[in-house]
Amino acid sequence: MISPIEKIKQIKIIPIITIHRMKDVIPVIQALLKGGLPVAEITFRTDLAIEAISLVSGKFPDLLLGAGTILTPDQADEAYANGAKFMVTPGFNSRVVDHCLERDIPIIPGLNSPTQIEQALERGIDHVKFFPAEASGGLPFISAIAAPYRTVRFMATGGINNTNLRKYLSNPFIFACGGSWMVNKELITESRFDDITRIVKETVESMQEL
Repeated sequence: MISPIEKIKQIKIIPIITIHRMKDVIPVIQALLKGGLPVAEITFRTDLAIEAISLVSGKFPDLLLGAGTILTPDQADEAYANGAKFMVTPGFNSRVVDHCLERDIPIIPGLNSPTQIEQALERGIDHVKFFPAEASGGLPFISAIAAPYRTVRFMATGGINNTNLRKYLSNPFIFACGGSWMVNKELITESRFDDITRIVKETVESMQEL
C-alpha cells in the first residue's frame, strides 16, 4: 500500500486548514475536493482540531488527511486515533518525532537548519518540512542547504502562494508545498467556499503545467 508521504509526493500541494467553527469543516473539505485536491492538513492551532479531524476522517475516508502544528506526543496519538494519516510539526521536536517513529506514525518534521537536517537523517527521515520557507531564505537557502544532503527532500511551507508555487515545485529538492492561501481564515469565515474551489482549481492547473 502506498504510504502517505508517497501520496503527498504525487499530489504535491497540501492545503493547511485552521478550523475556528465546526460548521465550516464539511464545506471546506467539499470545496477542496471539487477543486481537485484530495488532501488536507488540519492544524492544532485551535481547540477544534480533534473534533474536526474525527469528523473529516469519518465523512471522507478516502481523503489524505493530516494533522499539523503537532507539538506533543499526546497530540500525535490523539490525531492518529481519530483518523489523521500523517503528522506535521512546525519544528524539530525530537520527543515528538521519536514517539511517532516508535509507533509507525508517519511524520514530516519541520526544520530550517543543517543541524536539524542531520537530526532527521540520524532517524532515517529524508522527507521534511522546510518552515517558514520564505522567511528562512526561500529557494536560494533550500538549494544551498540541500547541497551536502542530496537525499533530503523538502515540503516548503510558509509564504507559499500561487505567485511562487511554480518556482518552488520546479526545484528538484522540493517534493511538495503546503500553505493556507487556498483556505485562509477570511475565505472560510465569510463562507466563500466557491472561491476556495476556484483558487484550488487554479492551483492544481498551475501545478499540472509544470
